[in-house]
Amino acid sequence: MVDIDSLLSRVNKPARYTGGEWNSVSKDWRAARVRLALAYPDIYEVGMSNLGLSILYDAINSRPDFLAERVYAPWVDLEEELRNNQTPLFSLESRRPLRDFDVLGFSLGCELTYTNLLNMLELGGVPLLAAERGDDVPLVIAGGTGAYNPEPLADFVDLFVVGDGEAALPELLALFAEFSVRRAGDGPRFDRRAFLRRAAQLGGVYVPSLYAVRYGDDGTVEAVEPAVREAPATVLRRLVRPLPPSTTRPLVPTLNTVHDRGAVEVMRGCPNGCRFCQAGQVYLPVRLRPADEVLAAVDELLACTGYEELSLLSLSTGDYPGVAELLRDLAARHPDTNFSLPSLRVDSFSVELANSLRRRKTSLTFAPEAGSQRLRDVINKRVTEEDLLRAAAAAYGAGWSTVKLYFMVGLPTETPEDVAGIGRLSRTVLDVGRRAAGRRAQLHVSVSTFVPKPHTPFQWAAQDNSEVLAAKHSALRAAMPRAVSLSWNDPRSSLLEAALSRGDRRLGATILRARQLGCRFDAWSEHQRFDLWQQAAQETGRELAFYGQRERSLEEVLPWGHIRSGASPEHLRRQWLRALGGAAEGSP
Repeated sequence: MVDIDSLLSRVNKPARYTGGEWNSVSKDWRAARVRLALAYPDIYEVGMSNLGLSILYDAINSRPDFLAERVYAPWVDLEEELRNNQTPLFSLESRRPLRDFDVLGFSLGCELTYTNLLNMLELGGVPLLAAERGDDVPLVIAGGTGAYNPEPLADFVDLFVVGDGEAALPELLALFAEFSVRRAGDGPRFDRRAFLRRAAQLGGVYVPSLYAVRYGDDGTVEAVEPAVREAPATVLRRLVRPLPPSTTRPLVPTLNTVHDRGAVEVMRGCPNGCRFCQAGQVYLPVRLRPADEVLAAVDELLACTGYEELSLLSLSTGDYPGVAELLRDLAARHPDTNFSLPSLRVDSFSVELANSLRRRKTSLTFAPEAGSQRLRDVINKRVTEEDLLRAAAAAYGAGWSTVKLYFMVGLPTETPEDVAGIGRLSRTVLDVGRRAAGRRAQLHVSVSTFVPKPHTPFQWAAQDNSEVLAAKHSALRAAMPRAVSLSWNDPRSSLLEAALSRGDRRLGATILRARQLGCRFDAWSEHQRFDLWQQAAQETGRELAFYGQRERSLEEVLPWGHIRSGASPEHLRRQWLRALGGAAEGSP
């Protein structure tokens, strides 16, 4: 094992791994009763922009008896150096190997990071399979939206935290402290199975090893049932209400990140109820942070970081009550700070809000999602063509040079007319821009493939296959004006995401085999190897299309059916049937 500084001198962007950021926390390793490594299965620039990880880092380190450090997925250059020099993956704060921690906590925000999770465990010296971990091996836990269908990772994760981690994680670590007996100079020794049985009784905790899965002759799940009395038949997600105090001393990164600015969460949950959106369903009910609390949090955060830009975060910031007044108050208190609103409605009020922000007017983004009103009703996207055109006219007229539109193809009940409608609507928006701003008006259109997600009304829907999507992309090119910049994502990536998001426990063998074949950074186009995923699926007797491209009946037992989110199964069924009938929520 070589000196880490020497190793880092040979990689690109060593600042990803050096730690020591402003507001980072270094605690006495020996004094801590529980040592947690917060692990984000993507690179530093992505993980440092994740507010959830920042919240947990602050919450755990605020406890004098707990220690939280961080680790991110190493880029391929560092991975090569670690393997060549037999050096384990280490945390940023103390540079200790992952195997030295008591608990490894992974944040699952994207299914395409699952092979990164396995790679990090392997590089950190931790057995990949939960069944092979002894009492002296770190406990591996995971949370985030990926925990709402934990089954594909059930072989690798000891327990999942479902719901708001600020409530569940401190309670879980306190229980771990009760069960562990630390030996001098060494890691904890605890009865792993006894601890897991007790942890399963905590709210929002799912322990896969305490459940048995039965499958039918047709390959579908027949039941996911508790195998021990301590395991509940249904796991209810954890919910914090009201929202806890905002994090005001976040870490300030040492290099540019995806979202390199401060952030205050103003609202959790979304009132709009789009039927395709998983976040909008699992974070219900809507919880607001009072305006006076937001103002105080912004004051303290800016004082503790030096940021010159701050984002007011939520799934739909334009729906925050009194958002215009809040922005005026913030501007008066912090005249030298730029404020951003990342999630705005498709309406002219959103343009007014955006226009009130002090920043260079380059582009403004709207997401109509579908090219026809009929299909927008199906997905419950409560925006009309008139709303979009008024917003576009207001944006171009106020000096925004570029408008970006986001659409999806492959939505349930979609017709060729709906696809052609994307081109027609884009042409109309561009015409509006040219009338308002002349030739400098630009329009960028991004089209993604619909991915059915658990705990949404569309969890039963099929994803289009590659042949159907190729025809739709061809139709899009034909319908789109040449002056419009058009892009779409790789359908193979969407199939992989759909399979992993709706998979059952048997898919774990496929994930493991894909990692063994060399898959990691599957969300990065330059590293995704769909051919290796196909090979892994074939070798393990799975079909990606079975999970991603098959419509499910309402009677089928879903692999995640024993996990309860913010929306009840009955509500989701009603919404699915209303969608198939073409009805938006609130219509007769």
